[in-house]
Amino acid sequence: MRKRSPGLDESLLTHLPPFSRLERHQIRAILDQATSRRHDVGVHIFDEGAEADRFYLLLDGYIRVVRITPTGDQVVALHIPPGQLFGIAQALGRDRYPATAITAAEALTLSWPMRLWTPFVSEYDGFASETYATVGNRIGEMNTRLVEMATQAVEQRVANALLRLVNQTGRRVDDGIEIDFPITRQDLSEMTGTTLHTVSRLLSAWERDGLVRSARKRITVTDAHALVLRSQGSAAPDDTVTPPR
Repeated sequence: MRKRSPGLDESLLTHLPPFSRLERHQIRAILDQATSRRHDVGVHIFDEGAEADRFYLLLDGYIRVVRITPTGDQVVALHIPPGQLFGIAQALGRDRYPATAITAAEALTLSWPMRLWTPFVSEYDGFASETYATVGNRIGEMNTRLVEMATQAVEQRVANALLRLVNQTGRRVDDGIEIDFPITRQDLSEMTGTTLHTVSRLLSAWERDGLVRSARKRITVTDAHALVLRSQGSAAPDDTVTPPR
């Protein structure tokens, strides 16, 4: 259930873009207009094509941004970590959401009516600049993935996808760096434009070689340097799987 959030302390947001450049009284004014909500894993916060009536800040958890192709296939476009805005359709000049947002882990969000977007951008300079920097970074990430899809072999694409997730969400564990939310082989196939069978073959080979460990929707990178080499296509020919695209 949604509930108003006037009781949240503004210190929760002072270190988060796009609030890091705002005064505490400005953050207080923004918080007083927010609605908070807890979400279970796998919940659709909004769907592609729906009217963009709210925008969101992810306080905790992870969001998987999904697009549906004209043929009905699902493609994972982005993963959003805590501390970032999402659902900001108006920043893209849209009145409908361009993608579906699904919780990849249990999540806590704040949200505001979309009618507040223009006042926030005009009244809070830091809010505007940090927000558009975030939009630019996401567009850059998506462009990078488009280039990878067009120019890289499947092994490189899957390795790069894992390295991005480690950089964005990784946490250190005893034997490496674990991606800090549930992720399946199907998720990886949707992120990299390949098949579940191919991803399964790659991960099984990498587990045998000591690059990764996967179990119960969790993936840990145990040899980051070797995975970087795979992402660059630098592995020895007799030490890699070469499945079809």
